[in-house]
Amino acid sequence: MTPNRTVIAVAAGAAVVAAAVALPLFQPWRVFTDTVVDEALPGGPPATVSTAGPATPVTASPSVMPSSSPAPPTISGDRPSTPAQAPVTLGQGRLISHEHDTSGTVAILRLPNGSRTLRIEGLDTSDGPDLKVWLSDAPVREGKAGWHVFDDGKYHNLGKLKGNKGSQNYPIPADVDLSTFSSVTIWCDRFNVSFGAAELKT
Repeated sequence: MTPNRTVIAVAAGAAVVAAAVALPLFQPWRVFTDTVVDEALPGGPPATVSTAGPATPVTASPSVMPSSSPAPPTISGDRPSTPAQAPVTLGQGRLISHEHDTSGTVAILRLPNGSRTLRIEGLDTSDGPDLKVWLSDAPVREGKAGWHVFDDGKYHNLGKLKGNKGSQNYPIPADVDLSTFSSVTIWCDRFNVSFGAAELKT
């Protein structure tokens, strides 16, 4: 084998090895895929889940944001019905874009049974590897200055992001002190970067 062919063979082998390592790590095809998860509030109908490629439209079932006050009672004949208890909103915010275009709203809800959940409504972000939903004490900053701050201080991982589109619930453990957290981030744990985040306001 001539020297030139040897160099080409070595380079080709190195390229194959690099691709074998990089593809599972970066998963570039996920730029073109979507996972839609639409959940009702806890106690409602089950979630709908669909996965689509770039040319497949996905129609998500509608969801309704809870109000912060109970619905008024309705009257049936002479006997008033008992109003259904509604979740109470403890904090809420709107997602802004960081490393990827991201939109939607977040709300921390106290449910009638006393438990708490983080509700994400109308989420629209990129699919990606190792995405998590975090509560954080970091400030929400626009632009690149806000991409990497959420693991600098205190944070709590609420679990893997269920889908990059839709409306979803993430239970908050009873021992989590919400007064120590001021933001929510869609966090890529593999590359330590925020896809998008929201400041929580009471």
